[in-house]
Amino acid sequence: MELRERIFQETEREKAQDYLWNELVLLQSQTFRTVKGLEYTYQIRGNEMFVSRKTKSITKASVDLALEKIIELSGKVAGPKKLKCFGASYLYPIFIEMGLIKNSPFFIERAKIR
Repeated sequence: MELRERIFQETEREKAQDYLWNELVLLQSQTFRTVKGLEYTYQIRGNEMFVSRKTKSITKASVDLALEKIIELSGKVAGPKKLKCFGASYLYPIFIEMGLIKNSPFFIERAKIR
């Protein structure tokens, strides 16, 4: 079962959050692009996500808030600001790559550098 299905079908919120966090761990060190085209990578240390372009970390609690918003909007999130959490401009492209946010194919290609 793919990540999107597991998260959207999971009835226990904490399990869905754990699925997401584990996937974030797997994707660390990959290069992504923000909506504005800025390249970045991230590293996970404990319950924090350190983005190469920021001095402050994004906490697991912020990631969990973003996940709640994605679920609330059924994965149809028009842009980073709609996530309404700290670090949204960095989380948004990652969530697109994971398949949690469904968006135009053009943006998906632009969001991630392989």
